[in-house]
Amino acid sequence: MATLPSQADAVIIGLGGIVGASVAHHLIEQGWTNLVGLEKSAIPSDIGSTAHASDFCFMTAHDRLACYTTTYSQRFYEALGHYHRVGGLEIARVGDEARLAELQRKVASGKAFGTKVRMVDADEVVERFPLLDRDLVLGGMWDPDAGLVIPRSQRVAGELIERAVASGHLRAFAETPALDIDVRDGRVCGVETAKGYVATPLVIVTSGIWGPIPAAMGGAALPLMPVEHPLMFFGPFDTFAGTGKEIGYPLLRDQGNSAYMRDTGDPTSTEGGQLEWGYYESREPRLVDPTAILERDQARLSPSMRDLEADQVAEAFERALELAPILGELGWDEKHSFNGLLSVTPDGGSLVGESPETRGLWFCEAVWVKDGPGMGKLLADWLTHGRPELDPCGIDIARFYPVQKTPHHVHGRCQEIARKIYDPPVHPREPFETGRDLRRGPFWPREKELGGYFMEAAGWERAHGYAANEARLERYAERVPERPVEWDARHFWRVANAEHLALSDDVGMINLSHFAIYDLRGRDAEALLEWLSVARVGGDTPVGKGVYTHFLDAFGGVHSDLTIVRLAADAWRVICGGDTGHRDLMWITRRAEEAGLTRWHLEDRSDGLATLGLWGPNARRTLQALVDDPEGLTDARFPFATAREIRVRGLPVWAFRISYVGEQGWELYVPFSYGLALWDLLFEAGVTPVGIETYANSRRLEKSLRLQNVDLLTDYNLVEAGLARPRVKAADFHGKAAYLEQRGRQRQPAYLCTLVMEDHHDAAGRPRYPVGQSPLLDPESGEVPVDDRGRRSYVTSIAYGPSLGCNIALAYLPVEVAEEGRPLLLEYFAEHYPMRVAAVGYRALYDPESVRPRG
Repeated sequence: MATLPSQADAVIIGLGGIVGASVAHHLIEQGWTNLVGLEKSAIPSDIGSTAHASDFCFMTAHDRLACYTTTYSQRFYEALGHYHRVGGLEIARVGDEARLAELQRKVASGKAFGTKVRMVDADEVVERFPLLDRDLVLGGMWDPDAGLVIPRSQRVAGELIERAVASGHLRAFAETPALDIDVRDGRVCGVETAKGYVATPLVIVTSGIWGPIPAAMGGAALPLMPVEHPLMFFGPFDTFAGTGKEIGYPLLRDQGNSAYMRDTGDPTSTEGGQLEWGYYESREPRLVDPTAILERDQARLSPSMRDLEADQVAEAFERALELAPILGELGWDEKHSFNGLLSVTPDGGSLVGESPETRGLWFCEAVWVKDGPGMGKLLADWLTHGRPELDPCGIDIARFYPVQKTPHHVHGRCQEIARKIYDPPVHPREPFETGRDLRRGPFWPREKELGGYFMEAAGWERAHGYAANEARLERYAERVPERPVEWDARHFWRVANAEHLALSDDVGMINLSHFAIYDLRGRDAEALLEWLSVARVGGDTPVGKGVYTHFLDAFGGVHSDLTIVRLAADAWRVICGGDTGHRDLMWITRRAEEAGLTRWHLEDRSDGLATLGLWGPNARRTLQALVDDPEGLTDARFPFATAREIRVRGLPVWAFRISYVGEQGWELYVPFSYGLALWDLLFEAGVTPVGIETYANSRRLEKSLRLQNVDLLTDYNLVEAGLARPRVKAADFHGKAAYLEQRGRQRQPAYLCTLVMEDHHDAAGRPRYPVGQSPLLDPESGEVPVDDRGRRSYVTSIAYGPSLGCNIALAYLPVEVAEEGRPLLLEYFAEHYPMRVAAVGYRALYDPESVRPRG
């Protein structure tokens, strides 16, 4: 028996699956030489999800990072000789036009993010997969690079581990579960096992469905739940007898029935001579607590393979028989059919990165086989170089606030995600039904009375518009168009555009209580914020001055987009977006620790300081009528980008003169206890409540303002984003060397541009209002522009701007394409719409000189 070493550079808990094996492989590839891998079962694992996975890979998702990890994984498997590229079909049944439209949307996402999918007609579907009833097929999508990991991803995991061990850089221990993770002063120090203790500064949890258990050992909450996934086998199916193939026909997804089907090839192959039919329960998916998973000696097949109950699949299987009658002709292999366990998370994304609770505790969890090697590379890049190739914001475990990782919240959200794994198609603006009313600002009761149309972000309830304002639609009817196509209008309220116009004509107030607000003070506070910020926020920056700035990663990528206001000689207020606030908090605290800055204190004001944006040409006049010192609000005495405390009918309000909506006004910060009184004073003064839609979308796009994690990403720099400052401050800051190099280039590989849609009518003459991210095409070649770093052009943000009367979009374009007046096409549901580049870099289309907010 191998002896457990006393020390390792990293310990991987859950080595035996495809994720753990891929992490070990890619770390060694990047120079790591002293790794220990622990596995509670055999190696490769015979009890985890990898051991029973269907092992197929479809390339396309409505997510750039998912397409990256999947296409990387496909190439990785293929290079090892463990991939059969048979292609894959996704179909829409007759009568399911919504599913066909979803396939068209997937084709567009494939173009945006670099896959080769295309639409095919029903004849081609049945030609490629002849087991289907042609009369039931409306059409389909063909993915030529889809295929199967052969003979099993379990085999691949085993081979990767064998190679790693043979290299001398990994010591692997089967039947050796972690018993505890030693954490001291908030840092990982080692791992305890029955074979001894391993000292290590780094633990990587790749335990899949068991992940929350070792996470808890390390003092962290991992928001993940296993869910049952019915798998049924039918045979004998000998169509491919004598071929030696692991699979003969292409893969088939019938997502409108929440199901898939594939053959298992030659009867002599690994699982051959059968048809496999898999299903994801779309009504009441069965979640399993990780602590309730059976041990190996208790399970009939395996801990991750639970007994199947016929009622789980009865209705969906009846529909499957209609489409593929052969399933009823073959015998059901009841003995080997089961419920496979797989991981789901509260937002459907993987859980990767360092734990917010414990330094040195890293995760690579909730990863499908199709993404395993890609996620292994991503994590290895992150650990070795400080960041992966693509911005990991959508998978970073730090994206969740603590309240979003509580058991009740996680269970509700995971159940909701599990219902939508395959069906129905998820709208880009789809709101969650569970985990609502979690965080409500003090204005919420009044918003509710006004008929607020609430959506949620970072746990906060945010009204996108108000039913009480719908009388305003009559006044603005000609400038606020109807949206005749249901998809475009879904989760959008037309009244929001009327509110937008009313604010610009008079004055409106927007609830911004979702802001993440952190007050920093102390002897090292200035040094820390100067080190983090591109802009100068310390030094001779006067008290009360607000500075729009960014935090960069070491490569000059844009990690954070925020505002910092100096409160005192040794105190600052950091104001972040609600969605990004927790990642920003982690960035601040971790960089401080790395820099050895300890003499500072952070107070989280987010849940005690409400924010109300008061904007419009009459904002000053309105506020002057309510404050104790009206002259104190004049332009001379209260300049733009400054902040100070004022009294509004005696209420203590911290007012910050800034604007994200292109109009004169202030952000008014008030303790929650005074919130309703402030709202009522403004409402009685005639201020129109305006939903967050204006702030977050329509006016943001009219002003060409960028959104972090959407338009601003770590794989683009500030110069490309059009946000480089005129001068570089003398003080050093995180990412400065890279930023200086980027500024020194004669030209950038790409530039973030503002585009307008010149004709938004589809082939049926209906006006369209695109939502989500769509590819841009060159009008002559029909191809997506690609810059010299391989980054593809797609619309990052798009919204209708009622002040300008057109759809407005942001997109990064290669330097040779980024020129004003350049025509392009946007693909949306298989139709093309003419776009024109209206601005290269940052230039607002509405009030381009920004006269209105500074007036």
